[in-house]
Order: sequence, then C-alpha cells, then structure tokens
Amino acid sequence: MIDKFVGSIADALAGIDDGATVLLGGFGAVGQATHLIEGLIEAGPKDLTIVANNAGYGRVGLARLLEAGRVRKLICSFPRIAGSTIFETLYKTGKLELELVPQGTLAERMRAAGAGIPAFYTPTAAGTRLAEGKETREIDGRLYVLERALPGDVALVEAWRADRWGNLAYRAAGRNFNPVAAMAARLTVVQTQHVSPLGELDPESIVTPGIFVDRVIHVPHGDPVL
Repeated sequence: MIDKFVGSIADALAGIDDGATVLLGGFGAVGQATHLIEGLIEAGPKDLTIVANNAGYGRVGLARLLEAGRVRKLICSFPRIAGSTIFETLYKTGKLELELVPQGTLAERMRAAGAGIPAFYTPTAAGTRLAEGKETREIDGRLYVLERALPGDVALVEAWRADRWGNLAYRAAGRNFNPVAAMAARLTVVQTQHVSPLGELDPESIVTPGIFVDRVIHVPHGDPVL
C-alpha cells in the first residue's frame, strides 16, 4: 500500500546531505513550507544552496536558516524585501553568496529541470549585467540569453491538500513556485495543511501528481511556527 505520509518533521527531512541544493516553493511567505525550512536547522545539513523567490524576513523560516549559518549560497529574485535584515548583514560581510535570477527565468529554470530540458534561450536579462559570462544568440533580430536548467537535490513544498499517494492541490496564490520546485528535485518533501482520503481530490484540482512526491508531513492549517 502506497502511503507517503511520515510521522515527524525529522522523518520528512532525513538524509539531506551537506552541500545540497534545496528548492523552496513560496512567493514571500505565501505557500512556503516554513515548518520544513525551520526543520532543516534541527536536521543539521550545512553549506546549502537555497533556491527561493526571496531571502526571507524577520527571524523565521528561511531567514532563521540563514541566521543559523547553514546556507552557503542563495539563488533568488528579490533578496531585499521588508524585514530581510539577516540576508543584508550576511551578504555585506561576505558570508553568503548571491545569484540573482529574474523571477520568470527562475521558474522556467526549475520547470526545465523537471521536464528534462538542459537549457533554453530567453530575452530576459539580455544586454544587462545578469547576462555577463553567459552564451547569447540573436534570433530573428532579437538577442537571447542561454539559461541552464536548475535541478535540486531536495524540494520543500507546501500544499493545501494531499492524499496518501502524494497527489497535491494548492490554494490560490499558494500554488506559485511549488509545482515547478516539486518537479525539479530528486527528493520532494511536502508540508500539507489538509489531508484528503484517497479518491476524494477532484482530478482537475491535482496540480502536482504523486509521481513527483516522495514524503508528506501533515501540518494542520493554522499551526504556528515554533
């Protein structure tokens, strides 16, 4: 019987190695698997490369992981947002590497990894500093930049509902980067707010099929991050 639910955050995060590339779903705090991100601190891996929309805020979730010194490199679109003081301190003191990627390119790099596409051309960032050192090509009179797929060792995803096979449904804006992150990682770990009996999810609502999911932990809706 297939049952991808695990009993604890520790079980969900078991086996993540030092130096892993971790893909995070979420747009800011919306749709981000905060309990799993915080759990990485207890799990212990270090020298991580984190791929996310932003650099976290306050002292919870990603920001707390950065503060704990577990992250070597951050790949993101918006590192400076309200409350991103921990990132700013680490970056200014040379304790954190940063790779800036336009938001649409970031999503497409993960989607390409999940689809088995090694690289793609995009006009985004052509002629800017973000294109320095990258292959460029003129197509039909327009300049394009070659961007490489961005696979992860691990993806940490938040879903609104999940069943025991790992089929996932998202709620509104909580969908954001979660589906592409789930596709692009060798190990996909999901934090779900609700559990649905097998067969209850409307097939049309399943955005991430269970084939992309390895482990699921139930974190009931409204549970605070400790």
